[in-house]
Amino acid sequence: MILFPAIDLLDGRVVRLRRGERSRVDVYSADASAVARDFAVRGATWVHVVDLSAAFGEDASSLERNRRAVRGICGVDGIAVDMGGGVRDLATIERLLGCGVRRIAVGTALVRDPSFACDAAREFGELLVADVAARAGEVRVSGWCEGEGMRADDLVARLADMGFRHLVFTDVERDGMQTGIDADAYRHIAGIAGFPVVASGGIATLDDIRTLAAAGPDVIEGAITGRALYEGSFTLEEALAAAGRSG
Repeated sequence: MILFPAIDLLDGRVVRLRRGERSRVDVYSADASAVARDFAVRGATWVHVVDLSAAFGEDASSLERNRRAVRGICGVDGIAVDMGGGVRDLATIERLLGCGVRRIAVGTALVRDPSFACDAAREFGELLVADVAARAGEVRVSGWCEGEGMRADDLVARLADMGFRHLVFTDVERDGMQTGIDADAYRHIAGIAGFPVVASGGIATLDDIRTLAAAGPDVIEGAITGRALYEGSFTLEEALAAAGRSG
């Protein structure tokens, strides 16, 4: 199982939100490149980056600070970048690929611009990841701020036909809360999608990581961990070992 340490970017800073709420932000570093270098030194080979400023539609100066941070992260040797947040047109995908991003997540557009999402999946194939976030079974979009009146199961069931073969699925209610994971929910989503998922939201202990890894590669491709790592619930080295591989 791939372990993705998370770098969420807001105005160029490394942060974590609680339940995706913009007003509930904790800042961990002003130097995203240094965070990525530390992850690489300690054994990670992937990092999951989210451009929260783009997802929230913030001002141009915040977006530019995040873009500089992304370029810095992509310049770190030994780290492959999986990235999402505000990816709603082909120009953004091409810009991120030009920076060196290895996989790009499409979220809100899956619901609000499915034609673009399908076209992008056809053009970029394995480089793209569907990014679905849900609270109480309902899809959340625009930085998880808005509901769409759509069941997550219904959206996930469409992804293969849209051309996607990778999926990050976030349990918004658990994200950033260190409440533990719901492994059965990920099994359910993987069964509907027809391919394994990257689990996001709620990891609190090494046992959570071990439980996800034990679900097997047909269910779980990877797991994203953020707050528990930053706040010392476990070390990155311990998390990588629990995931069963070194990256």
